[in-house]
Amino acid sequence: MPRVLIIQTAFIGDVVLASSLIESLHKLSPDYRIDFALRKGNESLFKKHPHINAVLIWDKQNDKYGSLLGLLLTIRKNKYDIVINVQRYAATGFLTAFSGAKQKIGFHNNPFSFLFSQVVKHEMTNRENPLHEIERNHLLLSAFDGATVSLPRLYPSIEDFEKVKPYKKQPYLVIAPSSVWFTKQYPAHKWADFIELLPDEIIIYIVGAGADKEASTYIQSLLPHKKIVDLCGELSFLSSAALMKDAIMNYVNDSAPMHFCSAVNAPVAAIYCSTIPAFGYGPLSDKSYIIETKQPLACKPCGLHGKVACPYGHFNCAETISAQQLLSVLPA
Repeated sequence: MPRVLIIQTAFIGDVVLASSLIESLHKLSPDYRIDFALRKGNESLFKKHPHINAVLIWDKQNDKYGSLLGLLLTIRKNKYDIVINVQRYAATGFLTAFSGAKQKIGFHNNPFSFLFSQVVKHEMTNRENPLHEIERNHLLLSAFDGATVSLPRLYPSIEDFEKVKPYKKQPYLVIAPSSVWFTKQYPAHKWADFIELLPDEIIIYIVGAGADKEASTYIQSLLPHKKIVDLCGELSFLSSAALMKDAIMNYVNDSAPMHFCSAVNAPVAAIYCSTIPAFGYGPLSDKSYIIETKQPLACKPCGLHGKVACPYGHFNCAETISAQQLLSVLPA
């Protein structure tokens, strides 16, 4: 029974997308014993995951380097046959290079790639040459005969679905208004403009972390006559995905909730402010919509990731997206 370790210690959305490798490997051979290494805080994504043997955790916030060394010792003790590193940073390259695995697979631009047994070229894409992240990651399986690209997948439990069952008694939308990066966030007042146009009978659930309550409270304050329920900080990642699965539509930014939708095939409208889907992080659900400004802005995209503020001070990539654009993708 070959032991495989997948390493992805980046943000939540990146981990969700990397779950496609779990699906691909399991389809290739159910005999693979798959472990997954991630950063502390993201481990609940794989709670009761049917294809994962164990989750290994790197605590980046407390004793970062001590925790990294501890993780390396665990990896070496587990005697993996194959280590697949999805990241291009030195820390995970260090884990891969000194893992003791027979096969060490990673991207060419990892600083430790010269110690890997198999190196794969990594290229970011653009409008002229689009490639989704799951396809990019799948290149790491090029040595596995018969491996095919799989969609990312999360597995909310029966308990997760029971947790959100009371919220599903009538038609509802889910809105995830926040993001780690300011320029990826559709502004709160613009969300309010959109919600104002919605039929009064539709319930709107706002989801996110506890830190996102400020934006949710502000939106509610602008629309006291609407049925808006703040669930920020109330649901786990998997419970949020369970809620999204049965929504009429989920409205999200270019952020982790979009990937939750992809991983449970929930309908999604993804709003792109400063970034573009051609970078390879677009939605993958059967019912997916991309919403962007219709203006040809020379400054968009302003970078691969979001920024803490608009570099030009106008934030036109978000402000020129109309509420009507969001409404247009809502099923009749």
